[in-house]
Amino acid sequence: MSKEPKQKKVPSLFVSIIPVAVTVGLLAFSIIVYGSDVHIPIILGAIVASALAIFTLGFTWKDIEEGIVDSISSTLQAIIILAIIGILIGTWIAGGIVPTMIYYGLQILSPTFFLAASLILCSIVSLATGSSWTTAGTVGVALIGVAQGLGVSMPLAAGAVISGAYFGDKISPLSDTTNLAPAMAGASLFDHIKHMLYTTSVSYAITLVIFVVLGLQYRGAVLNNTEINSILDAIKSIYTINPILLLIPVIVIVMVAMKVPAIPGLIIGCLLGAIATVYQGGDFGYILEVANYGTVAESGHAMVDELLTNGGLQNMMWTISLIMCALTFGGVLEKTGMMHVIANKLLSFAKSTGSLVLVTALTCLFVNILCGDQYLALALPGKMYKDTYRERGLAPRNLSRALEDSGTVTSALIPWNTCGATMSTFLGVPTLSYMWYAFFNILSPIVTVAFAFLGISIMTLEEDPAAKEYVRPMKLKKSPSELMEIQERYMKMNAQ
Repeated sequence: MSKEPKQKKVPSLFVSIIPVAVTVGLLAFSIIVYGSDVHIPIILGAIVASALAIFTLGFTWKDIEEGIVDSISSTLQAIIILAIIGILIGTWIAGGIVPTMIYYGLQILSPTFFLAASLILCSIVSLATGSSWTTAGTVGVALIGVAQGLGVSMPLAAGAVISGAYFGDKISPLSDTTNLAPAMAGASLFDHIKHMLYTTSVSYAITLVIFVVLGLQYRGAVLNNTEINSILDAIKSIYTINPILLLIPVIVIVMVAMKVPAIPGLIIGCLLGAIATVYQGGDFGYILEVANYGTVAESGHAMVDELLTNGGLQNMMWTISLIMCALTFGGVLEKTGMMHVIANKLLSFAKSTGSLVLVTALTCLFVNILCGDQYLALALPGKMYKDTYRERGLAPRNLSRALEDSGTVTSALIPWNTCGATMSTFLGVPTLSYMWYAFFNILSPIVTVAFAFLGISIMTLEEDPAAKEYVRPMKLKKSPSELMEIQERYMKMNAQ
């Protein structure tokens, strides 16, 4: 007689919470006590979840492995894009494109509108680099120094820097979070960015007005240009600054508007960056080096060298490996049904589209607080709510926008989150002091929830041009017997 396969059990809420609680504890202990990276604690959490599934729920290792592989496979396009972005950043810095943007951006500063100008400048730099950390740790530090000379409130200046830095981190196609959010939700990169413009433009406009009004109190103050001029001179000492180089990001933006697919569009951006690198005096060997390992600036100015030492394929591997660790953990939770049990419990409070987006935003904030990492705040809620948005007839870009508007920006408002701790260290201002002035970070989740309750820019699957591509694979992916099994499991979960 052939041995019948072991009957799989539906996990209880208690069992489902165990691996989450263990992972949170491991992350907190590892970060606070040892200051280690989050990769291994997440893997250990995945091991705990796998052990529970195998020994208490009747799953086999083959089942677990399938869940992990499916989870990682769903984001392979985003991982490829991240790798290309590493190459693009390296060539854009080596080609003088990013230095040119920073050079001209620094010159928009004025005493009266220092706060608003700081917001705009950090927005420009973060859009060019796709990194809030790079922006705050370099230009942000310079702006804090200028603010000290002007007598501007340090927490207020830090709020302007962080608001601008996270604007680019949230909406730049070069940002890893901007790529991760749509990958988790099942949306395309450019659809995600265009859909975010509705909420982001409102949050940013309100933030800009607030900083303009608050900055008027500093009218008449004399701007000390010494620090700014030293940065400009250092940039000019190692790069040929030419406004023509600004055409390259413009070309990429035009390609986005013309709906060129992300991977070909970014590859073209890399090729243009390589041409610009030749203009700066680099040869083919140097292009290969910066594409793989990034640039190493040697201007003699510590701040400029830190700012312009970035990019490269290998430099992106830390982020890619973290994403794969998070997806491994999420894949186990999803395959075993643990994620759905937790999601169903949370979703019991979400009766309307507005409340669904509210639950999504609160979950992102919850993960940021408990797990201390913005990537998990995008990956886990994205995996949890992806099917629910689809079942309610909502386009995946609604979910990706909610993830980005909530998960990315709120990470900088939490002292023990990797982002909050990093911002505080860079700027020398405690997180609990600047968080009240990071208006963009505060407004983004509020605006996205308000839009959902008001029904503004909420796209249904029927209205989504990519809906057919999104729905059809799901209809063909599972057999009728598998679908019946899934339906029975969901009914059992809902009964609990």
